[in-house]
Amino acid sequence: MNTPAMTALPNPALTLAQAMAQLPLIAILRGLTPEEAPAIGEALVSSGFAIIEVPLNSPEPLRSIAALGRQFPQTLIGAGTVLNLQQVNDVFDAGGRLVVAPNFNPAVVAQALALGMVVLPGVATPTEAFAALDAGAHGLKLFPAEMISPATVKALRAVLPKTAALMPVGGITPDNMAAYLAAGASGFGLGSALYAPGKSVQAVQLQAQAFFRAFKG
Repeated sequence: MNTPAMTALPNPALTLAQAMAQLPLIAILRGLTPEEAPAIGEALVSSGFAIIEVPLNSPEPLRSIAALGRQFPQTLIGAGTVLNLQQVNDVFDAGGRLVVAPNFNPAVVAQALALGMVVLPGVATPTEAFAALDAGAHGLKLFPAEMISPATVKALRAVLPKTAALMPVGGITPDNMAAYLAAGASGFGLGSALYAPGKSVQAVQLQAQAFFRAFKG
C-alpha cells in the first residue's frame, strides 16, 4: 500500500486543538469507498472541515484513509470504530493519525498514545469519562448522543475538566447543534446527516456547508 510517511504526530494534543480551532466537526464517512474518497474529501475540506474519520466497518477503509492522507496532509484523518490494538496499528500504518472508538478500551487508548496518535474514545457516563481522561484520551466522544441530552452534557461539563473536549455523536443535525453547544459541547461527530453511501459529492458539500453555517452561526 502506498501510504504517507509513517511518523508519529509530534504533539497530538496540539494537532487536535488546531483542528478543533479551525472547525470542531468530525466528518464520519461510514460506507465510504476508496474510489470516492478523494472527491468526498475535497468537498469536506473545501467547506472548512479539518477532521475526517473513516469507520473501519466501511469498504476497504485503510485504502480510503491512505488516499485521504496523501491528498490532504494538513487535515487530521483517521479511523472510527477502532476496537482493538491491531486495528490501531493498521490505521497508523495506513497513514491515519486519529483513532475514534464507540467505547473506552484502555488498551486502544494506550496504543494510540504510544504511536503518537489523537485518540477519542466513546463514553456515556461520568465514570467512563473520567477513566478515559485519566488514561490520556485527548477528548471524549459522547455516544450515542440520542441517549445523551443537552442537559446531560451540561451536567458532565460541570464536573469534568474545563479543557476536556466533549463531542456528541449520533443523530446530530444542523438543527439540534445549538442546544448542545449552549450546554457545553466542544464540537460534534457528524454521521449520516452529512454523508451516507450513495450520496452525491454535491449533496455532501451542500450539507457540509449547512453544518458549517449552523456551527458558526
